[in-house]
Amino acid sequence: MPSDVTVNVNGIPVVVPSHATVAVAVVLARQACRMSVSGEPRGPLCGMGICFECRVAIDGKSHCRSCQVMCEQGMEVNTEK
Repeated sequence: MPSDVTVNVNGIPVVVPSHATVAVAVVLARQACRMSVSGEPRGPLCGMGICFECRVAIDGKSHCRSCQVMCEQGMEVNTEK
């Protein structure tokens, strides 16, 4: 198993440890997970899958909690703005 993987967040390649969550990759890419109804950027809050603030699309599947999914090589992450 490689020690680092590359994940694409909104087309930005991000190298993270293989044991990192997608939320880590989103933060390292300096992207917001989504926008609130008032237009404010939202990101990981609880880090344990309860708050749903870190929802993103992963490999085409919408509304994934990024704090609960481990990064995999070549994963495509799109924030839901």
